[in-house]
Amino acid sequence: MGTTSPRVVLVLAAALAGLSAPRATYGQPNFIVILADDVGWGDLGANWAETKETPHLDELAAEGTRFVDFHSAASTCSPSRASLLTGRLGARNGVTHNFAVTSVGGLPLNETTLAEVLREAGYSTGAIGKWHLGHHGRHHPSFRGFDYYFGIPYSHDMGCTDTPGYNLPPCPPCPRHGATARMARKDCYTEVALPLFENVTIVQQPVNLSSLAARYAEEAARFIRRASDSGRPFFLYLALAHTHVPLGVPPPPPASGRGIYGATLSEMDALVGQIKRVADSHGKGNTLLWFAGDNGPWAQKCELAGRLGPFVGAWQRQRGGSSAKQTTWEGGHRVPALAYWPGRIPAKRTSHALLSTLDIFPTLVALAGVALPPNRRFDGLDVSSVLFGWSDVGHKVLLHPNSGAAGKDGEIETLRLAQYKAFYTTGGAMACDGSIGPAEHHRPPLIFNLDRDIQEQEPLDLASREYQAVLPAISRAYAQALEDIATDNVSVADYSKDPAATPCCNAQHVACRCRAPGSRAAVLDRRAERRATRLCL
Repeated sequence: MGTTSPRVVLVLAAALAGLSAPRATYGQPNFIVILADDVGWGDLGANWAETKETPHLDELAAEGTRFVDFHSAASTCSPSRASLLTGRLGARNGVTHNFAVTSVGGLPLNETTLAEVLREAGYSTGAIGKWHLGHHGRHHPSFRGFDYYFGIPYSHDMGCTDTPGYNLPPCPPCPRHGATARMARKDCYTEVALPLFENVTIVQQPVNLSSLAARYAEEAARFIRRASDSGRPFFLYLALAHTHVPLGVPPPPPASGRGIYGATLSEMDALVGQIKRVADSHGKGNTLLWFAGDNGPWAQKCELAGRLGPFVGAWQRQRGGSSAKQTTWEGGHRVPALAYWPGRIPAKRTSHALLSTLDIFPTLVALAGVALPPNRRFDGLDVSSVLFGWSDVGHKVLLHPNSGAAGKDGEIETLRLAQYKAFYTTGGAMACDGSIGPAEHHRPPLIFNLDRDIQEQEPLDLASREYQAVLPAISRAYAQALEDIATDNVSVADYSKDPAATPCCNAQHVACRCRAPGSRAAVLDRRAERRATRLCL
Protein backbone atom coordinates (compact mmCIF):
# COMPACT_ATOMS: atom_id res chain seq x y z
CA MET A 1 0.00 0.00 0.00
CA GLY A 2 1.35 3.44 -0.93
CA THR A 3 1.85 6.37 1.42
CA THR A 4 -1.01 8.87 1.62
CA SER A 5 -0.03 12.34 0.40
CA PRO A 6 -0.24 15.36 2.77
CA ARG A 7 -2.84 16.98 0.47
CA VAL A 8 -5.11 13.93 0.76
CA VAL A 9 -4.69 13.96 4.53
CA LEU A 10 -5.79 17.61 4.65
CA VAL A 11 -8.83 16.93 2.45
CA LEU A 12 -9.77 13.92 4.58
CA ALA A 13 -9.41 15.94 7.78
CA ALA A 14 -11.64 18.66 6.37
CA ALA A 15 -14.25 16.09 5.41
CA LEU A 16 -14.19 14.53 8.88
CA ALA A 17 -14.49 17.98 10.43
CA GLY A 18 -17.55 18.56 8.27
CA LEU A 19 -19.13 15.35 9.56
CA SER A 20 -18.70 16.48 13.14
CA ALA A 21 -19.84 20.00 12.41
CA PRO A 22 -23.43 19.50 13.59
CA ARG A 23 -22.29 18.93 17.17
CA ALA A 24 -20.00 21.95 17.02
CA THR A 25 -22.68 24.07 15.38
CA TYR A 26 -25.54 22.98 17.57
CA GLY A 27 -23.63 22.65 20.82
CA GLN A 28 -25.74 21.18 23.59
CA PRO A 29 -29.32 20.95 22.34
CA ASN A 30 -32.37 22.22 24.19
CA PHE A 31 -34.92 19.70 25.41
CA ILE A 32 -38.67 20.07 25.88
CA VAL A 33 -40.47 17.03 27.27
CA ILE A 34 -44.26 17.34 27.26
CA LEU A 35 -46.08 14.70 29.29
CA ALA A 36 -49.85 14.45 28.88
CA ASP A 37 -52.01 12.96 31.65
CA ASP A 38 -54.22 9.91 30.96
CA VAL A 39 -54.38 10.34 27.18
CA GLY A 40 -55.21 7.31 25.10
CA TRP A 41 -53.20 6.04 22.16
CA GLY A 42 -56.28 6.77 20.06
CA ASP A 43 -56.49 10.39 21.26
CA LEU A 44 -53.96 11.39 18.62
CA GLY A 45 -55.44 11.99 15.20
CA ALA A 46 -52.25 10.76 13.53
CA ASN A 47 -52.82 7.43 15.30
CA TRP A 48 -56.59 7.10 15.01
CA ALA A 49 -58.54 8.58 12.13
CA GLU A 50 -61.70 9.08 14.20
CA THR A 51 -59.91 11.66 16.37
CA LYS A 52 -60.26 15.17 14.93
CA GLU A 53 -59.28 17.36 17.90
CA THR A 54 -55.47 17.29 17.57
CA PRO A 55 -54.42 19.29 14.48
CA HIS A 56 -51.32 20.72 16.18
CA LEU A 57 -50.14 17.34 17.43
CA ASP A 58 -50.85 15.88 14.01
CA GLU A 59 -48.72 18.65 12.49
CA LEU A 60 -45.99 17.75 14.96
CA ALA A 61 -46.22 14.14 13.77
CA ALA A 62 -46.00 15.23 10.13
CA GLU A 63 -42.93 17.37 10.82
CA GLY A 64 -41.27 14.78 13.04
CA THR A 65 -41.40 11.10 13.95
CA ARG A 66 -44.38 9.22 15.36
CA PHE A 67 -43.76 6.21 17.60
CA VAL A 68 -46.53 3.64 17.46
CA ASP A 69 -45.07 1.05 19.87
CA PHE A 70 -44.20 3.46 22.67
CA HIS A 71 -45.02 2.70 26.32
CA SER A 72 -45.23 4.46 29.64
CA ALA A 73 -43.03 2.93 32.32
CA ALA A 74 -46.05 2.34 34.56
CA SER A 75 -49.81 2.66 34.22
CA THR A 76 -50.42 5.24 36.91
CA CYS A 77 -49.20 8.74 37.74
CA SER A 78 -46.38 8.79 40.31
CA PRO A 79 -44.54 5.63 39.18
CA SER A 80 -44.71 6.70 35.53
CA ARG A 81 -43.26 10.14 36.29
CA ALA A 82 -40.58 8.80 38.61
CA SER A 83 -39.41 6.42 35.88
CA LEU A 84 -39.29 9.15 33.26
CA LEU A 85 -37.12 11.35 35.47
CA THR A 86 -34.79 8.53 36.62
CA GLY A 87 -34.73 6.08 33.70
CA ARG A 88 -35.50 3.33 36.22
CA LEU A 89 -38.57 1.27 36.99
CA GLY A 90 -40.35 1.65 40.30
CA ALA A 91 -38.90 -1.69 41.40
CA ARG A 92 -35.54 0.11 41.38
CA ASN A 93 -36.36 3.75 42.22
CA GLY A 94 -38.85 2.86 44.96
CA VAL A 95 -41.91 4.67 43.56
CA THR A 96 -44.48 1.91 43.10
CA HIS A 97 -47.78 3.74 43.60
CA ASN A 98 -49.17 7.26 43.89
CA PHE A 99 -48.30 9.77 46.58
CA ALA A 100 -51.05 11.45 48.58
CA VAL A 101 -51.87 15.01 49.62
CA THR A 102 -50.55 14.16 53.09
CA SER A 103 -47.47 12.23 51.92
CA VAL A 104 -44.31 12.96 53.87
CA GLY A 105 -42.01 11.37 51.31
CA GLY A 106 -41.62 11.25 47.57
CA LEU A 107 -39.13 10.11 44.96
CA PRO A 108 -36.22 8.91 47.17
CA LEU A 109 -33.56 11.57 47.58
CA ASN A 110 -30.76 9.17 46.63
CA GLU A 111 -32.29 8.83 43.16
CA THR A 112 -30.74 11.21 40.64
CA THR A 113 -33.18 13.03 38.39
CA LEU A 114 -32.71 13.98 34.76
CA ALA A 115 -32.90 17.64 35.81
CA GLU A 116 -30.03 17.19 38.26
CA VAL A 117 -27.81 15.61 35.60
CA LEU A 118 -28.58 18.30 33.02
CA ARG A 119 -28.22 21.20 35.44
CA GLU A 120 -24.79 19.88 36.40
CA ALA A 121 -24.01 19.90 32.67
CA GLY A 122 -24.84 23.61 32.42
CA TYR A 123 -28.53 23.49 31.54
CA SER A 124 -31.21 25.86 32.74
CA THR A 125 -33.92 23.54 34.05
CA GLY A 126 -37.63 24.16 34.49
CA ALA A 127 -40.65 22.10 35.49
CA ILE A 128 -44.16 23.32 34.77
CA GLY A 129 -47.34 21.46 35.64
CA LYS A 130 -48.17 18.37 37.64
CA TRP A 131 -45.39 17.00 39.86
CA HIS A 132 -46.81 14.12 41.97
CA LEU A 133 -43.42 12.93 43.22
CA GLY A 134 -43.58 14.40 46.70
CA HIS A 135 -44.08 18.01 47.76
CA HIS A 136 -42.96 18.02 51.38
CA GLY A 137 -39.49 19.23 52.33
CA ARG A 138 -36.73 18.33 49.90
CA HIS A 139 -39.01 16.20 47.74
CA HIS A 140 -40.37 19.39 46.19
CA PRO A 141 -39.21 19.90 42.55
CA SER A 142 -37.19 22.97 43.55
CA PHE A 143 -34.86 20.56 45.37
CA ARG A 144 -34.80 17.89 42.65
CA GLY A 145 -32.75 19.71 40.04
CA PHE A 146 -35.17 22.30 38.72
CA ASP A 147 -34.14 25.96 38.68
CA TYR A 148 -37.76 26.98 38.22
CA TYR A 149 -41.07 25.35 39.06
CA PHE A 150 -44.62 26.45 38.39
CA GLY A 151 -47.50 24.06 38.88
CA ILE A 152 -49.59 21.88 41.14
CA PRO A 153 -47.97 19.27 43.40
CA TYR A 154 -50.26 16.40 42.39
CA SER A 155 -53.35 15.71 40.26
CA HIS A 156 -55.75 18.61 39.83
CA ASP A 157 -58.64 16.61 41.30
CA MET A 158 -56.75 16.12 44.59
CA GLY A 159 -58.04 19.31 46.15
CA CYS A 160 -61.17 21.42 46.00
CA THR A 161 -61.45 24.55 43.87
CA ASP A 162 -63.95 27.33 43.33
CA THR A 163 -64.13 26.33 39.67
CA PRO A 164 -64.32 22.54 39.83
CA GLY A 165 -63.80 20.80 36.54
CA TYR A 166 -65.94 18.01 35.24
CA ASN A 167 -65.63 14.76 37.13
CA LEU A 168 -67.46 11.51 37.77
CA PRO A 169 -68.81 11.74 40.37
CA PRO A 170 -69.11 15.56 40.25
CA CYS A 171 -67.19 17.25 43.04
CA PRO A 172 -68.42 20.33 44.94
CA PRO A 173 -66.50 23.63 45.11
CA CYS A 174 -64.42 24.52 48.13
CA PRO A 175 -66.34 25.56 51.25
CA ARG A 176 -66.32 29.33 51.77
CA HIS A 177 -67.27 29.48 55.42
CA GLY A 178 -66.41 27.41 58.43
CA ALA A 179 -70.03 26.61 59.09
CA THR A 180 -70.64 25.42 55.53
CA ALA A 181 -71.92 21.88 55.44
CA ARG A 182 -69.32 19.66 53.86
CA MET A 183 -70.63 16.94 51.62
CA ALA A 184 -68.62 13.76 51.92
CA ARG A 185 -68.32 12.29 48.45
CA LYS A 186 -66.18 9.41 47.41
CA ASP A 187 -63.15 10.44 45.36
CA CYS A 188 -63.69 14.14 46.13
CA TYR A 189 -61.29 16.25 48.20
CA THR A 190 -63.32 18.81 50.10
CA GLU A 191 -61.16 19.80 53.07
CA VAL A 192 -58.12 21.46 51.47
CA ALA A 193 -57.97 23.61 48.36
CA LEU A 194 -55.72 22.73 45.44
CA PRO A 195 -52.53 24.84 45.58
CA LEU A 196 -50.57 26.44 42.76
CA PHE A 197 -46.84 26.81 43.37
CA GLU A 198 -44.20 29.08 41.94
CA ASN A 199 -40.96 27.57 43.17
CA VAL A 200 -41.57 26.92 46.90
CA THR A 201 -44.28 29.54 47.31
CA ILE A 202 -48.00 28.96 47.01
CA VAL A 203 -49.27 31.74 44.73
CA GLN A 204 -52.90 30.66 44.59
CA GLN A 205 -55.06 28.41 46.74
CA PRO A 206 -57.49 27.30 45.47
CA VAL A 207 -56.29 27.19 41.87
CA ASN A 208 -58.48 28.68 39.17
CA LEU A 209 -58.69 25.62 36.94
CA SER A 210 -60.33 27.50 34.09
CA SER A 211 -57.20 29.59 33.52
CA LEU A 212 -54.60 26.95 34.39
CA ALA A 213 -53.81 25.90 30.82
CA ALA A 214 -53.21 29.52 29.82
CA ARG A 215 -50.97 30.04 32.86
CA TYR A 216 -48.92 26.97 31.97
CA ALA A 217 -48.49 28.16 28.38
CA GLU A 218 -47.47 31.63 29.58
CA GLU A 219 -44.93 30.34 32.09
CA ALA A 220 -43.49 27.82 29.63
CA ALA A 221 -43.02 30.52 27.00
CA ARG A 222 -41.41 32.82 29.58
CA PHE A 223 -39.01 30.08 30.67
CA ILE A 224 -37.99 29.31 27.09
CA ARG A 225 -37.39 32.99 26.29
CA ARG A 226 -35.37 33.61 29.44
CA ALA A 227 -33.26 30.51 28.96
CA SER A 228 -32.64 31.39 25.32
CA ASP A 229 -31.67 34.95 26.22
CA SER A 230 -29.22 33.65 28.81
CA GLY A 231 -27.30 31.69 26.19
CA ARG A 232 -27.54 28.48 28.20
CA PRO A 233 -29.14 25.30 26.85
CA PHE A 234 -32.40 24.49 28.58
CA PHE A 235 -34.49 21.53 29.69
CA LEU A 236 -38.21 22.13 30.14
CA TYR A 237 -40.37 19.40 31.64
CA LEU A 238 -43.98 20.34 30.93
CA ALA A 239 -46.35 17.93 32.71
CA LEU A 240 -49.82 18.86 31.54
CA ALA A 241 -52.98 18.59 33.61
CA HIS A 242 -54.81 17.45 30.48
CA THR A 243 -56.66 15.18 30.19
CA HIS A 244 -56.86 13.57 33.67
CA VAL A 245 -60.34 15.04 34.09
CA PRO A 246 -61.43 18.18 32.22
CA LEU A 247 -60.07 21.26 33.97
CA GLY A 248 -63.06 23.56 33.92
CA VAL A 249 -65.83 24.85 31.74
CA PRO A 250 -64.35 24.14 28.31
CA PRO A 251 -64.89 26.00 25.06
CA PRO A 252 -67.76 24.87 22.81
CA PRO A 253 -67.36 21.19 21.87
CA PRO A 254 -65.69 20.60 18.50
CA ALA A 255 -67.55 19.24 15.52
CA SER A 256 -66.33 15.72 16.33
CA GLY A 257 -69.18 15.33 18.78
CA ARG A 258 -66.93 14.14 21.62
CA GLY A 259 -68.42 16.73 23.93
CA ILE A 260 -66.55 17.78 27.06
CA TYR A 261 -63.66 15.39 26.55
CA GLY A 262 -63.22 16.49 22.96
CA ALA A 263 -63.12 20.13 24.08
CA THR A 264 -60.44 19.50 26.68
CA LEU A 265 -58.43 17.45 24.18
CA SER A 266 -58.60 20.41 21.79
CA GLU A 267 -57.42 22.72 24.57
CA MET A 268 -54.44 20.46 25.23
CA ASP A 269 -53.62 20.32 21.54
CA ALA A 270 -53.70 24.12 21.26
CA LEU A 271 -51.36 24.42 24.25
CA VAL A 272 -48.85 22.07 22.61
CA GLY A 273 -49.12 24.12 19.44
CA GLN A 274 -48.26 27.28 21.38
CA ILE A 275 -45.18 25.67 22.91
CA LYS A 276 -44.00 24.45 19.50
CA ARG A 277 -44.30 27.96 18.06
CA VAL A 278 -42.31 29.46 20.93
CA ALA A 279 -39.66 26.77 20.61
CA ASP A 280 -39.40 27.36 16.86
CA SER A 281 -38.90 31.08 17.41
CA HIS A 282 -36.20 30.54 20.05
CA GLY A 283 -33.79 27.94 18.81
CA LYS A 284 -35.41 26.06 15.92
CA GLY A 285 -32.95 23.45 14.74
CA ASN A 286 -31.41 23.09 18.18
CA THR A 287 -34.44 22.05 20.23
CA LEU A 288 -35.77 18.52 20.64
CA LEU A 289 -39.46 18.40 21.57
CA TRP A 290 -40.65 15.01 22.85
CA PHE A 291 -44.36 14.46 23.51
CA ALA A 292 -45.76 11.38 25.27
CA GLY A 293 -48.50 10.19 27.61
CA ASP A 294 -47.99 9.14 31.23
CA ASN A 295 -50.38 6.16 30.95
CA GLY A 296 -53.60 5.10 29.27
CA PRO A 297 -57.12 6.51 29.72
CA TRP A 298 -58.96 6.51 33.04
CA ALA A 299 -61.82 4.26 31.95
CA GLN A 300 -63.95 4.65 35.08
CA LYS A 301 -64.55 8.27 34.05
CA CYS A 302 -66.73 7.00 31.18
CA GLU A 303 -67.32 9.74 28.59
CA LEU A 304 -64.59 11.82 30.27
CA ALA A 305 -61.95 9.20 29.38
CA GLY A 306 -59.81 8.95 26.28
CA ARG A 307 -59.68 6.55 23.36
CA LEU A 308 -57.76 3.29 23.48
CA GLY A 309 -57.60 2.87 19.73
CA PRO A 310 -57.30 -0.85 18.92
CA PHE A 311 -55.74 -1.74 22.29
CA VAL A 312 -58.91 -2.89 24.03
CA GLY A 313 -57.60 -5.80 26.11
CA ALA A 314 -60.47 -8.01 24.97
CA TRP A 315 -59.47 -11.00 27.11
CA GLN A 316 -59.80 -8.90 30.26
CA ARG A 317 -62.98 -7.15 29.17
CA GLN A 318 -64.67 -10.52 28.85
CA ARG A 319 -63.91 -11.12 32.53
CA GLY A 320 -64.85 -7.70 33.85
CA GLY A 321 -63.08 -4.46 34.59
CA SER A 322 -61.16 -2.01 32.47
CA SER A 323 -58.04 -2.81 30.45
CA ALA A 324 -56.75 0.78 30.47
CA LYS A 325 -55.06 2.90 33.17
CA GLN A 326 -53.69 0.95 36.18
CA THR A 327 -53.47 -2.29 34.18
CA THR A 328 -50.67 -4.01 32.28
CA TRP A 329 -52.85 -4.50 29.19
CA GLU A 330 -51.72 -2.50 26.15
CA GLY A 331 -54.39 0.12 26.78
CA GLY A 332 -52.83 0.85 30.16
CA HIS A 333 -49.32 1.65 28.96
CA ARG A 334 -49.17 2.02 25.17
CA VAL A 335 -49.30 5.79 24.72
CA PRO A 336 -49.04 8.34 21.92
CA ALA A 337 -45.52 9.63 21.38
CA LEU A 338 -43.92 12.11 18.98
CA ALA A 339 -40.45 13.58 18.56
CA TYR A 340 -39.72 16.81 16.69
CA TRP A 341 -36.34 18.33 15.94
CA PRO A 342 -36.13 20.14 12.58
CA GLY A 343 -33.08 19.12 10.60
CA ARG A 344 -32.20 16.26 12.93
CA ILE A 345 -35.24 14.01 13.34
CA PRO A 346 -36.77 12.82 10.05
CA ALA A 347 -40.16 14.25 9.16
CA LYS A 348 -43.19 12.17 8.21
CA ARG A 349 -41.63 9.04 9.70
CA THR A 350 -43.39 6.31 11.66
CA SER A 351 -41.23 4.18 13.93
CA HIS A 352 -42.26 0.72 15.08
CA ALA A 353 -39.36 0.39 17.53
CA LEU A 354 -40.31 -0.87 21.00
CA LEU A 355 -39.65 2.22 23.13
CA SER A 356 -40.59 3.60 26.55
CA THR A 357 -40.64 6.79 28.60
CA LEU A 358 -37.73 5.09 30.40
CA ASP A 359 -35.62 5.93 27.35
CA ILE A 360 -36.02 9.69 27.69
CA PHE A 361 -33.48 9.95 30.54
CA PRO A 362 -30.53 8.09 28.94
CA THR A 363 -31.23 9.54 25.49
CA LEU A 364 -31.22 13.18 26.61
CA VAL A 365 -28.18 12.60 28.81
CA ALA A 366 -26.31 11.16 25.81
CA LEU A 367 -27.39 14.02 23.53
CA ALA A 368 -26.17 16.50 26.14
CA GLY A 369 -22.78 14.79 26.03
CA VAL A 370 -22.65 13.71 29.67
CA ALA A 371 -22.47 10.40 31.50
CA LEU A 372 -25.19 8.49 33.30
CA PRO A 373 -25.07 8.54 37.11
CA PRO A 374 -22.89 5.72 38.47
CA ASN A 375 -23.66 2.89 40.89
CA ARG A 376 -27.08 1.98 39.54
CA ARG A 377 -28.64 0.22 36.58
CA PHE A 378 -31.05 1.73 34.12
CA ASP A 379 -34.06 0.24 32.39
CA GLY A 380 -34.07 2.89 29.67
CA LEU A 381 -31.91 2.92 26.55
CA ASP A 382 -30.17 5.64 24.60
CA VAL A 383 -32.41 5.58 21.52
CA SER A 384 -30.75 8.46 19.67
CA SER A 385 -30.26 6.23 16.64
CA VAL A 386 -34.01 5.61 16.49
CA LEU A 387 -34.78 9.32 16.85
CA PHE A 388 -32.47 10.19 13.98
CA GLY A 389 -33.83 7.42 11.74
CA TRP A 390 -30.61 5.44 11.66
CA SER A 391 -32.24 2.41 13.28
CA ASP A 392 -35.67 1.11 14.16
CA VAL A 393 -34.58 -1.24 16.92
CA GLY A 394 -35.53 -0.55 20.52
CA HIS A 395 -35.91 -2.85 23.51
CA LYS A 396 -35.55 -6.58 23.15
CA VAL A 397 -37.37 -6.99 26.46
CA LEU A 398 -39.68 -4.45 28.11
CA LEU A 399 -41.08 -4.90 31.62
CA HIS A 400 -44.52 -3.71 32.71
CA PRO A 401 -45.01 -3.26 36.49
CA ASN A 402 -48.27 -3.82 38.34
CA SER A 403 -49.91 -0.42 38.69
CA GLY A 404 -52.94 -0.90 40.90
CA ALA A 405 -55.30 -3.25 39.06
CA ALA A 406 -53.81 -6.55 40.20
CA GLY A 407 -50.80 -7.91 42.06
CA LYS A 408 -48.46 -6.08 44.39
CA ASP A 409 -47.77 -2.51 43.28
CA GLY A 410 -44.55 -2.20 41.35
CA GLU A 411 -43.84 -5.90 40.97
CA ILE A 412 -42.98 -7.15 37.49
CA GLU A 413 -45.48 -9.75 36.36
CA THR A 414 -45.87 -8.80 32.69
CA LEU A 415 -43.18 -8.53 30.06
CA ARG A 416 -42.78 -8.03 26.35
CA LEU A 417 -40.33 -10.04 24.25
CA ALA A 418 -40.38 -9.02 20.59
CA GLN A 419 -44.00 -9.45 19.45
CA TYR A 420 -44.87 -11.67 22.40
CA LYS A 421 -46.40 -10.44 25.63
CA ALA A 422 -46.50 -12.67 28.71
CA PHE A 423 -48.75 -12.19 31.73
CA TYR A 424 -47.97 -13.89 35.04
CA THR A 425 -50.80 -11.89 36.64
CA THR A 426 -53.87 -10.31 35.04
CA GLY A 427 -56.60 -8.06 36.38
CA GLY A 428 -58.91 -5.25 35.40
CA ALA A 429 -59.16 -1.75 36.87
CA MET A 430 -62.55 -0.19 37.61
CA ALA A 431 -64.54 0.20 34.41
CA CYS A 432 -67.23 2.71 33.53
CA ASP A 433 -69.89 0.22 34.67
CA GLY A 434 -68.21 -0.11 38.09
CA SER A 435 -66.91 -3.63 37.48
CA ILE A 436 -63.40 -4.67 38.52
CA GLY A 437 -61.66 -7.65 36.99
CA PRO A 438 -60.36 -10.01 39.69
CA ALA A 439 -56.66 -10.77 39.88
CA GLU A 440 -55.66 -14.05 38.29
CA HIS A 441 -52.23 -15.66 38.49
CA HIS A 442 -50.85 -17.63 35.56
CA ARG A 443 -48.14 -20.27 35.88
CA PRO A 444 -47.20 -20.86 33.12
CA PRO A 445 -47.95 -17.39 31.79
CA LEU A 446 -50.60 -16.29 29.34
CA ILE A 447 -48.81 -15.36 26.11
CA PHE A 448 -50.25 -13.20 23.33
CA ASN A 449 -48.76 -12.65 19.88
CA LEU A 450 -49.35 -8.92 19.38
CA ASP A 451 -48.49 -9.08 15.69
CA ARG A 452 -51.64 -11.12 15.13
CA ASP A 453 -53.70 -10.13 18.16
CA ILE A 454 -53.26 -6.47 19.04
CA GLN A 455 -56.58 -6.57 20.89
CA GLU A 456 -55.14 -9.16 23.31
CA GLN A 457 -58.16 -11.36 22.79
CA GLU A 458 -56.89 -14.92 22.50
CA PRO A 459 -53.73 -16.15 24.26
CA LEU A 460 -51.66 -18.82 22.60
CA ASP A 461 -52.71 -22.40 23.26
CA LEU A 462 -50.34 -23.86 25.84
CA ALA A 463 -50.05 -27.01 23.77
CA SER A 464 -49.30 -25.18 20.54
CA ARG A 465 -45.93 -25.38 18.87
CA GLU A 466 -45.63 -21.58 18.96
CA TYR A 467 -46.22 -21.40 22.71
CA GLN A 468 -43.74 -24.17 23.44
CA ALA A 469 -41.15 -22.52 21.20
CA VAL A 470 -41.34 -19.07 22.81
CA LEU A 471 -41.89 -20.05 26.47
CA PRO A 472 -38.21 -20.89 27.24
CA ALA A 473 -37.01 -17.50 25.94
CA ILE A 474 -39.71 -15.68 27.93
CA SER A 475 -38.89 -17.64 31.09
CA ARG A 476 -35.18 -16.83 30.74
CA ALA A 477 -35.83 -13.15 30.10
CA TYR A 478 -38.16 -12.95 33.08
CA ALA A 479 -35.72 -14.67 35.44
CA GLN A 480 -32.83 -12.50 34.25
CA ALA A 481 -34.89 -9.32 34.72
CA LEU A 482 -35.86 -10.21 38.27
CA GLU A 483 -32.26 -11.14 39.11
CA ASP A 484 -30.98 -7.87 37.65
CA ILE A 485 -33.36 -5.87 39.82
CA ALA A 486 -32.64 -7.93 42.94
CA THR A 487 -28.90 -7.29 42.63
CA ASP A 488 -29.19 -3.57 41.83
CA ASN A 489 -28.87 -0.52 44.04
CA VAL A 490 -32.59 -0.34 44.87
CA SER A 491 -34.26 2.62 46.61
CA VAL A 492 -37.23 2.60 48.98
CA ALA A 493 -39.76 5.44 48.97
CA ASP A 494 -41.32 6.78 52.16
CA TYR A 495 -45.09 6.46 51.81
CA SER A 496 -45.92 7.60 55.33
CA LYS A 497 -48.57 10.29 55.76
CA ASP A 498 -48.96 13.26 58.07
CA PRO A 499 -51.66 15.95 57.80
CA ALA A 500 -48.95 18.50 58.55
CA ALA A 501 -47.41 17.74 55.13
CA THR A 502 -50.49 19.10 53.35
CA PRO A 503 -49.65 22.20 51.30
CA CYS A 504 -51.49 25.09 52.96
CA CYS A 505 -50.78 28.79 52.52
CA ASN A 506 -53.07 29.92 55.34
CA ALA A 507 -54.24 27.33 57.85
CA GLN A 508 -56.43 29.94 59.54
CA HIS A 509 -58.74 30.16 56.52
CA VAL A 510 -61.29 27.59 55.45
CA ALA A 511 -59.76 25.13 52.95
CA CYS A 512 -56.40 26.90 53.38
CA ARG A 513 -57.38 29.88 51.28
CA CYS A 514 -54.62 32.37 50.67
CA ARG A 515 -57.10 35.22 50.96
CA ALA A 516 -60.74 35.65 51.83
CA PRO A 517 -63.07 35.00 48.88
CA GLY A 518 -64.73 38.09 47.50
CA SER A 519 -62.09 40.44 48.86
CA ARG A 520 -60.17 42.88 46.70
CA ALA A 521 -57.13 40.59 46.94
CA ALA A 522 -59.11 37.79 45.34
CA VAL A 523 -59.23 39.67 42.05
CA LEU A 524 -55.71 41.05 41.96
CA ASP A 525 -53.99 40.82 38.65
CA ARG A 526 -51.15 38.37 38.17
CA ARG A 527 -48.33 40.67 39.23
CA ALA A 528 -50.10 41.78 42.36
CA GLU A 529 -50.97 38.18 43.09
CA ARG A 530 -47.29 37.34 43.09
CA ARG A 531 -46.55 40.19 45.50
CA ALA A 532 -49.22 38.81 47.82
CA THR A 533 -47.86 35.27 47.91
CA ARG A 534 -47.32 33.35 51.10
CA LEU A 535 -44.76 30.69 51.81
CA CYS A 536 -45.92 27.11 51.96
CA LEU A 537 -46.12 25.84 55.53
